[in-house]
Amino acid sequence: MAAARPQPGDPLDQDAAISVRGLVKRYGDFTAVDGLDLDIRRGEIFALLGPNGAGKTTTVEICEGYRRRDAGEVRVLGEDPAEGDRRWKSRLGIVLQSGGGDSQLTVRELLRAQASYYPEPRDADEVLGLVGLTEKAGVRARALSGGQRRRLDVALGIVGRPELLFLDEPTTGFDPEARRQFWALIRSLRDLGTTMLLTTHYLDEAEALADRAGVIARGRLVEVAVPSALGGRGTAPALVSWTEQGARRTEATATPTAFVRELATRFQGEIPDLAVARPTLEDVYLQMIGEAGR
Repeated sequence: MAAARPQPGDPLDQDAAISVRGLVKRYGDFTAVDGLDLDIRRGEIFALLGPNGAGKTTTVEICEGYRRRDAGEVRVLGEDPAEGDRRWKSRLGIVLQSGGGDSQLTVRELLRAQASYYPEPRDADEVLGLVGLTEKAGVRARALSGGQRRRLDVALGIVGRPELLFLDEPTTGFDPEARRQFWALIRSLRDLGTTMLLTTHYLDEAEALADRAGVIARGRLVEVAVPSALGGRGTAPALVSWTEQGARRTEATATPTAFVRELATRFQGEIPDLAVARPTLEDVYLQMIGEAGR
């Protein structure tokens, strides 16, 4: 069962990979993050969802130690990121939207150079195997395809053996097959014990990968839940659709199994064109950010 969402005034969770209380960040008169409270457990994939300008990037950059907060408390792997030293930074991995894939160095050379910054890095060839780039080890990075460059970005992010990996829009521009391959890679990293904070505009990606998801709008966290329960999806009425007497019919019901059983008594054999659906993650997400904006 998912841990309860932290409330204002709750103490920081010392066991969490990331624990945030009352986070505030302002840019002049604009408040980008407005009193955010969040815990991310060790070993989970957490998806942070929200429209552009909602405060996602600012929140993540504060957790990474790249941006100063104006108020609130933050602990990442037990330390304040505003004071994080080199040893603390070596425990993090960061995959930005655009990486260093235009280098003249080969893939293996880039990985070995990156590994030299960490006290206990993974072997470069081991990482190449994890991201499916073994056959490209001797190829110059600039000669890789877009999907291969993204895999290289991940390789550079994990070669230091991070405990916590930040993934910023990791599959932007991927074709469907490349996205599915990338998802398999992310799941394999979780199996190795890596905690991940994922930002994405692809809601199917959040649903496929995230153990939990949080929706942020106007600098505030609207809700945190497993993707299947976000916005009340798990208990929302189902829409049952079928064809009868040449017309398409739809009924909303809280008990779809009983309704379909009753419907089946009206037909000989299969119910024509039967479909049962609950609100999609996109449906509830759009509703949530719309309500937050009012």
